[in-house]
Amino acid sequence: MSCETLPADSIDFCMLDYACSYLPEQKTRMYYRYMRHASKTEASALVRRGWRRFGCYFFHPICARCNACKNLRIDAQNFHPSRSQKRVMKKNRATMLYIRKPSMTREHLELYNRFHEYKSGVSGWKYTPITPQHYYENFVDGAHDFGKEVLYFIDDRLVGVDLIDLTDDGISSVYFFYDPDYAKFSLGVYSLLMQIHFARQMGLRWIYLGYWVDGCGSFAYKMDYKPMQILEGFPPLEEEPAWRPIGPTPYESS
Repeated sequence: MSCETLPADSIDFCMLDYACSYLPEQKTRMYYRYMRHASKTEASALVRRGWRRFGCYFFHPICARCNACKNLRIDAQNFHPSRSQKRVMKKNRATMLYIRKPSMTREHLELYNRFHEYKSGVSGWKYTPITPQHYYENFVDGAHDFGKEVLYFIDDRLVGVDLIDLTDDGISSVYFFYDPDYAKFSLGVYSLLMQIHFARQMGLRWIYLGYWVDGCGSFAYKMDYKPMQILEGFPPLEEEPAWRPIGPTPYESS
């Protein structure tokens, strides 16, 4: 199947405008594509064009007065860790990792809620405890054969869950949450370094980081993983995405 061909059960729709989480003075509107049986090829084509996935829903913003959201991808094959990133690797020498199909357990739900309650205090995130149905619909359903979870354990305790998609040419970061009691291990940094490691092991070039908004503090960390490329806009499936390099290494997009 070509990437231009949509499955018969796909449904496109958009939401009404609502307050933007990244730029408080702006309104945002999301365009959605529901795909009950998305293949890896279809998911890869959308991710390369700036779409994100939660569950069976692929989406990207279509804001009327703003185009601040850009997509970033790390060149995993040419990445070299900084001194601070090497220290994070050293701190996690005893951290255990397991990769498997996404699942939902009581430990998943409790960890997710404790992480978001913590972020509501330190970063002002809106906090509402997640329900099992909501967690399943966002992080378990729709994974098919390309969605995975990476579980992080320290002292036999689940301390981090990293949801990722394996695409044709890279890894798409879906979502990561961790135990705030283990903040000293810098698990967010470590999980991204592990994605880069996995990509190299599998011969994949890119880590798709999702959105970046200039001036938004929540996204500042993404610039610590150069060389990388940036995508302007969300090109249709019949067009090739025009990724352009940013960072110290001048390489051509592919």
